[in-house]
Amino acid sequence: MIEESERATNILSPQEAESLLFHLVSISSPSGHETRASEYLASWMSEHGFQANIDESGSAIGIRGEGDREIVLLGHIDTFPGVVPVRMEGRKLYGRGTVDAKGALAAFALAASQIDPSPDTRIVVIGATEEEAATSRGARHAIPRYQPFACIIGEPSGWDRITLAYKGRLLVDWSWSGALAHSAGPVPSPAEVAIDYWSWLQEFTHDYNENQQSAYSRLDLSLRNLNTKQEGTLGHAEMQLGLRLPPDLTPEEVEAKLREHSNGAKMQFYGEENAFTAEKNSPLIRAFIRSIRVQGGTPRFVHKTGTSDMNVVGPVWNCPIAAYGPGDSSLDHTPEEHIDLDEFQLSIKVLQEMLLEIV
Repeated sequence: MIEESERATNILSPQEAESLLFHLVSISSPSGHETRASEYLASWMSEHGFQANIDESGSAIGIRGEGDREIVLLGHIDTFPGVVPVRMEGRKLYGRGTVDAKGALAAFALAASQIDPSPDTRIVVIGATEEEAATSRGARHAIPRYQPFACIIGEPSGWDRITLAYKGRLLVDWSWSGALAHSAGPVPSPAEVAIDYWSWLQEFTHDYNENQQSAYSRLDLSLRNLNTKQEGTLGHAEMQLGLRLPPDLTPEEVEAKLREHSNGAKMQFYGEENAFTAEKNSPLIRAFIRSIRVQGGTPRFVHKTGTSDMNVVGPVWNCPIAAYGPGDSSLDHTPEEHIDLDEFQLSIKVLQEMLLEIV
């Protein structure tokens, strides 16, 4: 029997750990443009004890161990668009992706690189592509290629929190075209048609939420874009809508309701994901709880109102699963995105302790 302490090897210094994150964040990788970042991560993993490559989806893959029992650490290497200048302010590292979610991905690679899996186990680290694009290209490519005993999704939760659930999603491109009339006449303008539909959506959302007690059980509605234009005698209106769905609503149910009230508008639906809730009583969660406590933390559980690759792989792999990673998720997608490097270091220790227990 190999003791856990004997499987903690290849110890890296805090400076080496932070160097990986700094360099990874310094490589711009918005969705669809992840190649350079994937190449860098795959090269780093190859140099640190992994069998590493870039798969057909462009994701960076690193594998440690030869066993059939798989533990998949599924992070994403793409980021939300926009530039946040990479800089240090004390122990805070600023840059696009520090929180969402290169911090978690780097912590995955660092924790896995410093332990030797037991003979029957292998650890698979994935830096997946296009998680931010709603296509989840990397995660969908991984689904038929792995059959994990347990999976950890790389998303910010704070070093002492474990995410168990994500809402579902439905995106809608709404468009309407009609003949124009004089502004003094009774015919509604394209803008008015769009606003009428938006008002109905707000009422529909309000009615559903009236008796809901938690943010996770509510239906969330957002207006992402609204445009109107005129072409000769025709007017056009376009809206991009986003709906975050609670567990009791499927994308198909909401789509049917929206079509009932289309009033001649065209609608394209995409980005459909069902809400997903992980099992709380599992060996993975128990290992996380103990590991957080070892580091002096009080474990807490989170149900998030967004979506992640957990929505994609969770229902298919049907294994113990959770999302975990350092960082404050309220900084996702913002111009002030940054991570506390002391928290980053704690998350590596939590992950390493957790992996030593389950691998």
